[in-house]
Amino acid sequence: MINIRRILCPTDLSVHSDQALRYALALARAYQSKLILLYCAGRNDLAESSPIQKSEVQYAYSLGRGRQLFEGSLLHFMPPLKLSAMDWDGLIVEAEDPGESITAVAAQERADLIVMRSRRRPHRAAVLGSTAESVCRTAPCPVLVTHSDERDWVDESAGVISLKRVLVAYDFSDYSEIALNYALSLAQEYQAELHLQHVLPRHSISEPEIAWYPSTGEAAYHKAAHRLQKAVPPEASLWCKIRHVVSEGHPYREVLSYAEKQDIDLISIGAHGAGFGMRALFGSNVDRVLRQAPCPVLVARPLKPKQ
Repeated sequence: MINIRRILCPTDLSVHSDQALRYALALARAYQSKLILLYCAGRNDLAESSPIQKSEVQYAYSLGRGRQLFEGSLLHFMPPLKLSAMDWDGLIVEAEDPGESITAVAAQERADLIVMRSRRRPHRAAVLGSTAESVCRTAPCPVLVTHSDERDWVDESAGVISLKRVLVAYDFSDYSEIALNYALSLAQEYQAELHLQHVLPRHSISEPEIAWYPSTGEAAYHKAAHRLQKAVPPEASLWCKIRHVVSEGHPYREVLSYAEKQDIDLISIGAHGAGFGMRALFGSNVDRVLRQAPCPVLVARPLKPKQ
């Protein structure tokens, strides 16, 4: 079982961010973790009008730890009595770059997981990247990214986690191994199906009718399928159903297509590695999965040593 002792949840106290908070709360309760809420205040938030009352931000910022600023959001999802018994804290930091600040606070607070919301934007704006994408590339721990119009697996009223199908984008790299370890633990914890997918380059399986050399497509397919089967411990089949999938094409397209067709609840993917971590003109495969996935995405990163 994965060890999640401290969860960091960045929020701008909007309705959209509150949905990520719902996931963070559910996971904190399930793993008995400390929940740390973070508000990154720009200079305008501390000097001019902002989405929340200026005086409230200034007062909380002067204290350094603004629990009272977050209580309203938390009370949307749990009664006061349960909230009083929960281990949580609230932080406000002045930040010119929210992504850098979130990463810095995660390291400072020794977070084991970051849970945050991503706002999907038009494709032209998305080319420049988002705060969530920036955090996923630099965070000292895994990052769970949620968004609007996704397949939900946390009950809004009771906060109960109901994971049924978890997909691992597996490219045989060390980073995808981390993604698999988290997915295995979650599948065991919630008796969910585990789908393990590897994407071969285009034309690895299908060959033209006329070729100068014997086709190696089937060999590539069977080799990948065999490696997928060896990646999962044999005992994993005792607690969850496992599906191995080998496809060919663009990694992010194949992952998104499979997730949509199979009603996947969570995609677990490594932050780097061959294929999935290669940079492209409009961002990496990871970025594209984050922007288009029909469900939350767990970007697996190795935990940096505690300072």
